Amino acid sequence: MVSNEDAFAGKKGYLEKDFEFFHLTDKRTMHFEYHYHDFNKVIIFLSGNITYLIEGKSYQLKPWDILLINNNEVHKLLMDPEEAYERIVIWVNSSFLSKHLDGECNLFTCFEMALRQRCNLLRLDPQAQHQLSYLLAELEKAFESEEFGTGILKNSLMLQFFVLMNRFYLRQRDKEPEGIKFSKEIAAILDYINENLDQDLSLENLSAVFFINKYHLMHKFKMNTGYTVHNYILQKRLIKANMLMRKGIPAGEACICCGFKEYSSFVRSFKKMFGLSPRKYHQAVPDMNQ
Repeated sequence: MVSNEDAFAGKKGYLEKDFEFFHLTDKRTMHFEYHYHDFNKVIIFLSGNITYLIEGKSYQLKPWDILLINNNEVHKLLMDPEEAYERIVIWVNSSFLSKHLDGECNLFTCFEMALRQRCNLLRLDPQAQHQLSYLLAELEKAFESEEFGTGILKNSLMLQFFVLMNRFYLRQRDKEPEGIKFSKEIAAILDYINENLDQDLSLENLSAVFFINKYHLMHKFKMNTGYTVHNYILQKRLIKANMLMRKGIPAGEACICCGFKEYSSFVRSFKKMFGLSPRKYHQAVPDMNQ
């Protein structure tokens, strides 16, 4: 069992298993930069004084709040080191959820709705908290066990967990919990950027589309997201290029699809972020996908 979150703070790598389970407690200063994962992440907050920043929204958490963080969503933790931060963290690969699609039962629904509604937070009533608490205790015991059938039991419990997450989110879908801070204007700009990564996203163009002074836009964007406009767009374009290349799209085509004007600029940025040139990364994709 991992005792602190340093093992995955700022992590941009890959989850090699279908899923992982961590029950963590920290009482010390931990500094995290904005980061993303290529897997989906669920955080069940138990205690502490915590704020999570996710794609321009700020979530002040209460005990038993749940955060659903999609793969490739940029996020950051802010914590008060004077209070112990206890949480349960679950990582899950999309391929695990895909393997268990069943007719109208899509276990991705909670993540898809969180992304579409731009609300990553689930806030549970006492009955739901009790229901979740029992299942998490069973999951933790299964992850600590080496008895016969443990793998099958973990799979079964993890599927139960995601059935529960979807039921909770569907009950809450028309209600946004209190304690979420964000700018509607910046939220609209973030949506536009993510939907138009192959287009002209210069400050001048964004200012014209949203009828906002570019200097005001720069200041407000940084204040709400922690990113400069340029760095946010660059990271999102690189993340998209990474996803396309993992699907077998050639580097040159990925470069164009993600809005890079110059291939040489794309190569430099990609290598800086992922540690390999796009060509070598593309060659390594078959091994990554095994």
